Amino acid sequence: MQEHKARIIGISRHRLLTDGDGVTTLVSFYGCLLRCRYCLNPQSFGRGRLFKEYTPESLYQEVRADELYFLATNGGVTFGGGEPCLYPQFITSFRELCGQEWHLNLETSLNVPVAYVEALLPLVNSLIIDIKDWNTGIYREYTQHDNDFVINNLHLVAEQKRQDDCIIRLPLIPGYNTEADRSVSRHVLESIGFTRFDLFTYQICEY
Repeated sequence: MQEHKARIIGISRHRLLTDGDGVTTLVSFYGCLLRCRYCLNPQSFGRGRLFKEYTPESLYQEVRADELYFLATNGGVTFGGGEPCLYPQFITSFRELCGQEWHLNLETSLNVPVAYVEALLPLVNSLIIDIKDWNTGIYREYTQHDNDFVINNLHLVAEQKRQDDCIIRLPLIPGYNTEADRSVSRHVLESIGFTRFDLFTYQICEY
């Protein structure tokens, strides 16, 4: 686990109803275990110094400029990436600094050890989860990684009765899955209590 510092590739302010309720600031972490064929943020694992190091305190001091917007709109900070769930201790310390009035959200693949998600669930208000596809073969071909952690973490979220706090992103990925595959994924997720879905098609960019 990352402890007291985090590499951050970007901070985007004044986002409205795109990464959670109200006005949010998107904080994007460096680092991701996946290597998705059409990665939206390849700078999150590049070798160049495309990041800035923050402590929880220095990040809090920077983003608190928008606290009035957060409080007025039930907004807050959305941690994305890269993979924010790789930084549970950092986010824990940040929650201690900002208190309970800010909403904290995660944009995540959930492809991390279960202990990381167990630590984060009590701290966050909502999760935006991009599962790619439930099918193990499709997932592995697209991400170069297995989805065992994803499935285990989705069951953990369901066991904690947090399904209503989640939006599940189910992309149609040209060349990798089909509408029928996506329907199967949705059916399985609905069977364990998830009801909020974001259906979209990847726009292909080559790198």
